[in-house]
Amino acid sequence: MNKIKVACFFGGCSSEYDVSLVSSTSVIKMINREKYDVIMIGITKTGDFYLYNGDVDNIENDKWFDEDTCQKISISSNRSDHGFINLKTNEIVKIDIAFPILHGKNGEDGRLQGLFELAGIPYVGCGMTSSAICMDKFIAHQLVSDKGILVPKSFLFTKYDEKNDIIDKIKCLNYPIFVKPLKAGSSFGITKVQTEEGLSNAIDLAFTYDDSIIVEENIDGFEVGCAILGNNKLIIGEVDEIELQEGFFDYEEKYTLKTSKIILPARLSDEERDKIKKTALEIYKTLNCKGFARVDMFYTNDKKIVFNEVNTIPGFTSHSRYPAMLKEIGYDFSNIVDQLITLGLDK
Repeated sequence: MNKIKVACFFGGCSSEYDVSLVSSTSVIKMINREKYDVIMIGITKTGDFYLYNGDVDNIENDKWFDEDTCQKISISSNRSDHGFINLKTNEIVKIDIAFPILHGKNGEDGRLQGLFELAGIPYVGCGMTSSAICMDKFIAHQLVSDKGILVPKSFLFTKYDEKNDIIDKIKCLNYPIFVKPLKAGSSFGITKVQTEEGLSNAIDLAFTYDDSIIVEENIDGFEVGCAILGNNKLIIGEVDEIELQEGFFDYEEKYTLKTSKIILPARLSDEERDKIKKTALEIYKTLNCKGFARVDMFYTNDKKIVFNEVNTIPGFTSHSRYPAMLKEIGYDFSNIVDQLITLGLDK
């Protein structure tokens, strides 16, 4: 029986390039080689695509790019090709499914998914439109709010707005507040602002990551998350909880856990966790997610659930939150990867 050809995409023209290298290394190692032929495609920080034929371990430490192991490629927009063109050999290489293991801009925001859809290549994860909407924090909040789910009060601004106008418009928010790039992940460019004096620098920082930003109220409580797997028949993992000593769950804390803890399952009653799971499922369906996603919410001091964001390609190492939540209900890492490929082919 012919094996299914899975093209795993990693890296990317994104501030989350390094995160992708770690996630993709874990996924590639866990793909069942008796069932799948794995093709590794790296995307450089400048956005060039390369077929990579080297050691998987060199991906994680960013030593994958080498003239001896890489050949420049281009995804063919001809649907009959169903794959990519090796620009060195001029060969068309057909693939059965793409597995994008990229985070943030140009990988998780619908752009790469749109390329696959144009080329007629099935792929793992949320569709182009869903990916774009989930990446846009303001639109995602608006759609979820229309379903009656609580969201933080926030304001949207672009680089064309005067800073003084931004400061004036958000005076109705109580400090601390959050200033965030509209479409960045891994907490890049986010600042928790304690007083108005810190607002100007926070705005400047956020605009270095995106040309639109949101300024958002702080939610008193703690963050919880749900891992969801599936297209129509949905599986939800156990609820986790983030315990913070100070500040917020920024990039450093997410990947080092120096002063924070991820507690699984969350220290809540069965009834409270069930309520959080139901809310996460409603959000997943509202934003038309497919394949997999991690839904992040806040659980407030007065026991209300407030939507934060959806990660359509969450961190994906053996110790990441998404696989850990599913492991809690009996799904091991390799089984999750196998199911994701199956779901992508069925989508």
